Amino acid sequence: MLSERMQTVLNKQVRIEAESSQIYLAMASWAEQKGLEGVSEFMYDQSDEERQHMLKLFKYINERGGHAKVTELNGPELEFGSIKEMFETLFKHEVFVSQSINDLVHIALEDKDYATHNFLQWYVAEQIEEEAQARTILDKINLIGDDKGGLYLFDNDIKQLAVVSSVAPSA
Repeated sequence: MLSERMQTVLNKQVRIEAESSQIYLAMASWAEQKGLEGVSEFMYDQSDEERQHMLKLFKYINERGGHAKVTELNGPELEFGSIKEMFETLFKHEVFVSQSINDLVHIALEDKDYATHNFLQWYVAEQIEEEAQARTILDKINLIGDDKGGLYLFDNDIKQLAVVSSVAPSA
C-alpha cells in the first residue's frame, strides 16, 4: 500500500508526464507548421510515449491502493524562435523530468517503499535515454547551424528516430 506522501508525489509525477506529452504535442504542431515533417512525426511519437509513461504511473498508483488523480495541466509554450530553441527547451525539460524522477526515488528510499523504488528504476533508465537523445539531437542542430540544406537532411534523418520509437516495445 502506498503512503499518503508517496501517493502525493507520484500523482505530481503523473501531472509532469501528462504535461510532457502536451509539450511534445505543441512542438509537433509548431514543427508541422514550419514544414518540418520529420521533426513533427518524431514529436507526435514522443507525445504518445509520454502519455504512456503517465498511464503507467497512473495504473501503478491505483494498483498499490492509492488514488490516481487527473489534474489541470499547465499549457506548454506554443511558439519557438527556431528549431534550435525548441530542442533546447526540450532538453531542459527532460533534465527537469529526470530530477523529478530522482526525487521520487529518494522519497521511496526514505519511506522504505522498495516496491515503488523498484518500479521507478524503469523511469530512471528511461530518462537516461531521453536526455541522451535530446542532447544528441541538439548537438546535430548545433552542427547544422543556419544551413537550410542541413536542416532538410536532419528533418529526413529524424524520421528514422520516429520510426524506431514507434515500433519499440512500450512498457
